[in-house]
Amino acid sequence: MSDTSPIAARFAELKSQGRMAFMPFITCGDPDMAATVALVKELASQGVDLIELGFPYSDPIADGPVIQSSYTRALDKGISVESIFDGIASLRDEVDVPLVAMVAYAIVFRMGPQTFAKRAKDAGFSGLIVPDLPGDEAAEMAAISRQEGLDLIQLVAPTTPPSRVQRILKSASGFVYCVSVAGTTGARAQLPAELKEQLADLRGRTDLPLAVGFGVSRPEQIDELRGLADGAIVGSAIVRKVEPLSEQAGDRESIISEIGAFAAEMVAATRC
Repeated sequence: MSDTSPIAARFAELKSQGRMAFMPFITCGDPDMAATVALVKELASQGVDLIELGFPYSDPIADGPVIQSSYTRALDKGISVESIFDGIASLRDEVDVPLVAMVAYAIVFRMGPQTFAKRAKDAGFSGLIVPDLPGDEAAEMAAISRQEGLDLIQLVAPTTPPSRVQRILKSASGFVYCVSVAGTTGARAQLPAELKEQLADLRGRTDLPLAVGFGVSRPEQIDELRGLADGAIVGSAIVRKVEPLSEQAGDRESIISEIGAFAAEMVAATRC
């Protein structure tokens, strides 16, 4: 993947400005794709730097209860890969923010890796995260992604042995998703003390930007990452705010505005 990919270009721009990236995560189809499209527009309008979009899957391996519940809600409403691609494609002329798909390899395999990558690119995605594809076995998927003009973002956890880290990084592009804690996603009161050492080690192994996810949920945690990471990913804290959209009585417009206000606070923290 060339350094001119949308994701690489966004991180390079942020580096030149001396600030970190803020990347929210939302679940596609929770509670429907119309809401997802509206949320993407709202988040983009608040100045987020990238947006991660989860493809609902019945057996996620690393997601905590909040995101698992959002997947269940979307699947119960009949969300499909086709409807996700159609919904995201509708945003191509309205949103100028790199979009990253978080998708289980089972979904990719079912469609065929080449076909999935092409459809994702055509819909408007700039990168893929495939959490259940072992990073050191991802050479083929990385080649397919590169051919289609997509970054393949790899995850590195605190428990990943150094020898595996090197193999994982060989097929990584865009940025490295640094898992801050061993376990599943979810908001946490504090980031682990070991994270600083983990990020320093990764910084010595790769020139790719480092974005921290799992456990980040508040603006003050951005300060903890300053000078250590190039970006912060917030998932569960936002997905929890999406839950009321599933309630018939919920005021969709005001809920989406509240989520946008939270995103604006996180964006502001990255610019301090």
